[in-house]
Amino acid sequence: MGGHAAGEVASARVIECLEKVAPVSPIERYVDEVVNALETANRSLRKEAARRGVGTIGSTVAVLLLSERRGACVWAGDSRIYHLRRGELLRLTRDHSLVQDYVESGLLDPQEAEDSPWAHVITRAVGVDDEVNPEVHYFEIETGDRTLLCSDGLYREISDPEIAELLAPGTVREAVDALQALVLQRPARDNSTVIVVEAGSPA
Repeated sequence: MGGHAAGEVASARVIECLEKVAPVSPIERYVDEVVNALETANRSLRKEAARRGVGTIGSTVAVLLLSERRGACVWAGDSRIYHLRRGELLRLTRDHSLVQDYVESGLLDPQEAEDSPWAHVITRAVGVDDEVNPEVHYFEIETGDRTLLCSDGLYREISDPEIAELLAPGTVREAVDALQALVLQRPARDNSTVIVVEAGSPA
């Protein structure tokens, strides 16, 4: 989280807690385990911030879970998860941000949101409040689907049509490289994280 202390500590703590979660079925139970892990990370970071005498040590999080032909997104903050099927790009997550709240309440036009001075103000993250309350979205998976997890350093520089165009061709490695290369051709105002997952044929 930009502007706050020890972001690397927060993200490492989130990863540490998530790594302890073993895949389970059905996927709803898997989601419950991940949510519990995020709440554990949240409590730990709140204690760490108090120990250091700083206001907040926090991190956004976006988790993709896959079980057979179903997927689930679990997230808090403004990192995003997109889903591409036969060239059609769909954003699966909703930003937990002040401008998104303004857009949904009709106070701000969606086209104005990206350039708003409040664009980086998030309303939910791990380590910020006493509870994380991550949001969850379930979706179906087909062979060949691609899912993109990314930070705002990517989508603030590249439009959704550009993401769809670069995400579709080649291997997942080539898609990642193409997306990152385009970010670096732009102002690249923030760090960008890009992960691409492709659904294979059922075993």
